[in-house]
Amino acid sequence: MPSRRDLANAIRALAMDAVEAAKSGHPGMPMGMADIAEVLWNDFLRHDPGNPGWPDRDRFVISNGHGSMLHYALLHLSGYDLPITELKRFRQLHSRTPGHPEAFETPGVETTTGPLGQGLANAVGMALAEKLLAARYNRPEHPVIDHRTWVFLGDGCLMEGISHEAASLAGTLKLGKLVAFYDDNGISIDGEVEGWFSDDTVKRFEAYGWQVIPAVDGHDAEAIKSAIVAALDDEDRPTLICCRTTIGYGAPNKAGKEVSHGAPLGAEEIAGARKLLGWPHAPFEIPHEIMAGWDARLAGGMRSKEWQRHFDAYARVYPAEAAELTRRLRGELPEGFAAEARAYIESVQAKLPEVASRKASQQAIEAFAPLLPEMVGGSADLAGSNLTLWKGSVDVNTDPARGNYVYYGVREFGMSAIANGLALHGGFLPYDATFLVFSDYARNAVRMSALIPAPVIHVYTHDSIGLGEDGPTHQPVEHLASLRYIPNNELWRPADAVESAVAWQRAIERRDGPTCLVFSRQNLVCQSRDADTLSAVSRGGYILLDPADAKVEAIVLATGSEVELAMSAARQLAGEIGVRVVSMPCTSVFDAQPLEYREGVLPSWCRARVAVEAAHPDYWRRYVGLDGEVIGLAGFGASAPAPQLFEHFGITVEATVAAIRKVVGR
Repeated sequence: MPSRRDLANAIRALAMDAVEAAKSGHPGMPMGMADIAEVLWNDFLRHDPGNPGWPDRDRFVISNGHGSMLHYALLHLSGYDLPITELKRFRQLHSRTPGHPEAFETPGVETTTGPLGQGLANAVGMALAEKLLAARYNRPEHPVIDHRTWVFLGDGCLMEGISHEAASLAGTLKLGKLVAFYDDNGISIDGEVEGWFSDDTVKRFEAYGWQVIPAVDGHDAEAIKSAIVAALDDEDRPTLICCRTTIGYGAPNKAGKEVSHGAPLGAEEIAGARKLLGWPHAPFEIPHEIMAGWDARLAGGMRSKEWQRHFDAYARVYPAEAAELTRRLRGELPEGFAAEARAYIESVQAKLPEVASRKASQQAIEAFAPLLPEMVGGSADLAGSNLTLWKGSVDVNTDPARGNYVYYGVREFGMSAIANGLALHGGFLPYDATFLVFSDYARNAVRMSALIPAPVIHVYTHDSIGLGEDGPTHQPVEHLASLRYIPNNELWRPADAVESAVAWQRAIERRDGPTCLVFSRQNLVCQSRDADTLSAVSRGGYILLDPADAKVEAIVLATGSEVELAMSAARQLAGEIGVRVVSMPCTSVFDAQPLEYREGVLPSWCRARVAVEAAHPDYWRRYVGLDGEVIGLAGFGASAPAPQLFEHFGITVEATVAAIRKVVGR
């Protein structure tokens, strides 16, 4: 029977060997946290290698994602579909062992981590998801949702500001099934961290409302086990277990030093480590008895099958709840949702309401949220400005069983990363919100939404100089283009209440990535559309107006509040120049349409084009070309009432008319 240290040394050996084979990677963290991982995975973690998507599994997240070989070693050893050939291809093209863990690339990886600290925030979202689902669906005799979220993190994660945002909120939300292991090795890339990280981590987390278990020997299995048992005893508070470890544990000359953090140890050092650890086996060779000691397939399969039996019993007593929970966990929308959404959109078109698109957004939420118990919203202390609350909103901290709204506080980055965790857990369609200009604070989490991918809806209001007097610090300029350039991120900037409702429907129905919904503060005119035009809105770009009795001589593209400006310019030129107005609420969706459709909207023979958007103009060159004109805002805004700002910066009907005349040569 192998010892616990032998089991842990298998992780160390695989990490050393894989990093050496790749000639890049981070051996230090896997070697330092191997003993912690061994105790957690063999004694506590509820998982099934044969069924990685088992709904009531524990979630395991490595926030210090550079230590990915720790995770890959654990998955391989415990019996997941990750053969040794994939570990030998660590960090190679098309392998299932990329440099940082990536969800949906490797079985058993719950989220895509990389930028330090975001894994912790994702884990907070997962723990919140478990709490809300358990409160809503569990019954005293049927606890069908009852699992934990475990997260590994390091000094770097705790230096990042997002760790403060996420940990602070986790304590407030009393996420008692969240347990974090702090790899307190005192080392980062630049050396010993005491010169730049002297926080009292214990007091910091105690102040957040966490249970903190300090000074645990991270290389003593019994001490680690006792700490985890203590963590499980407190279900009212998240727990931080502070484990003092040695980075690169087992390396004779590089252990405890920054040189073991992010580079191969080298053949000589690895040979010395094998000798010091008592590991005489060849590279990537794991003895049968060690593999048998790790194999979790039988126990995991029994556990997940037992849960299924419990769930089947639950379904017999509570069939409606079981069906709804199953649907939610599968990420399926309720039957009939699309028809309900269409009916709502048609009703909005019939009314032609003149409202701010942020208000139209709230009205869409009011229409759709009652149909979707999986929708959970939130705002970064701007609920009354973002208009993300609806009549059925219930604070998750006040009533978890009915809770569907998170008051995130001023935590834009943490909010968006937590929303990613909610989405990844399953059972939720999260939306978060702030001002568009503050998307900068959240941008890396939005990027991760797209990379993961996670179906999160990011709501951004106050979309331009139209917000007025708050001035240039709050007026976005480059943000629309920046968010559009994120691959796999759909950005909608609706022109009116109808486009706002369509954008919400598209965002709700999307399952392969995030959507950014960008809304105005000021009222917008609702445009008239016939049935064909209304059906084209969802294609991202469409013909809103064509000249009645003339050929098309110029095309004006616009989004958001500038669509009415373009319409006014076209009407003013009616009878003189044939102007087509194209509303382009979502450029990426339009770009994905068949060539025939795109050519029908923006025919290549018509190069007389003008684009109008109250944002940085450069993005629109791709549509208007070098010969076209773009009316926008290349510099920062100013503090004044919105109408004065549009006039001051030349984003006007008159400027649009002049630009149209210029491109047609009149």
